[in-house]
Amino acid sequence: MDSLLKHMVDMTGHRDHTMLDISVISAVQELANASQTRVLSLVTIRGKTFVRPRASIRAGEVAHMVENNDPHQPGEPLANLAPLAHCISHHEASADIANDVGGHTLWLPIWMGDKCDTCLEIINPTPYTSDTIHVIGGIVSVYRNFQNLLDYSERDSLTGLLNRKTFDDQLAKMLASSTDSHSVAVLGEPERRSQRDQEKQWLAVVDVDHFKLVNDRFGHLYGDEVLILIANLLTSSFRSQDRVFRFGGEEFVVLLRSTTLENAKKIIERFRMSVAAHDFPQVGKVTVSVGFVSISALDAPVMILGHADQALYYAKSHGRNMACHYDELVQEGLLQAVASNDTAEFF
Repeated sequence: MDSLLKHMVDMTGHRDHTMLDISVISAVQELANASQTRVLSLVTIRGKTFVRPRASIRAGEVAHMVENNDPHQPGEPLANLAPLAHCISHHEASADIANDVGGHTLWLPIWMGDKCDTCLEIINPTPYTSDTIHVIGGIVSVYRNFQNLLDYSERDSLTGLLNRKTFDDQLAKMLASSTDSHSVAVLGEPERRSQRDQEKQWLAVVDVDHFKLVNDRFGHLYGDEVLILIANLLTSSFRSQDRVFRFGGEEFVVLLRSTTLENAKKIIERFRMSVAAHDFPQVGKVTVSVGFVSISALDAPVMILGHADQALYYAKSHGRNMACHYDELVQEGLLQAVASNDTAEFF
């Protein structure tokens, strides 16, 4: 009982989805004595639902977030997991099957009304007792309720992405992380320091090209549908440790965590090309422009956003449907470095 209470206190003490995911799988792993526990994300792209791990823990190991290492694979098709697909299509509370190696897999969808975009997966060597399922069910209920509270305060009601008011806190955490990484690198060995210095945090500003024309020609309902589909493409294109925000209107911001310039370019380009290749119902083709910049703990948030805005402005005024890196534009003499640009407007 003490262990259960400790985990409950830990889960409800967070105000961040990442830490909430880590807490719930750590609690389930210990209390169910499982061999592996994962948080799965369910993402729908072009009418097909995919499943991909978001957080994971194995027996004897520490819980961690899971990175999507394959840039071309949004996850495993839900159709490949027939029991889970049946469970979700029939709005059931759980699915429990024997797996190929003689163990048992229990899936627990996290329902938010009629919607499910998160699922717990618990793998155990032996069947689950009724007492264990009862305890896990209680944890899942607390997790669902607390996730719902976080979603209500942090999520944009149209797209389901993080909203603007959560951005400041997330950027502050990223800046703090950047400061810590720099300190560790200074104290580390030269070889490790060189490798660490290649990885940075990044901020990208995304703007839908000619979005006013979409609203004017097709109406706001189709405009909203475009924003929802772009939000889905953002979610599937970026990694689980990245954070995607809707800033309002057709404006989005992405915080990319710990990656190199080359990888940041690939991730952003993957998203841009996914949008350009997508057929939007009734509307047809839509494109986006992106401006991005590396995040330094030495820069003020307004300066970081201003530099990304400048890169976006350049992309919008030089043909659209492109992604521009602020530092490269400055190095090539295409932009002048300024202290800040907090008055720049998207268009």
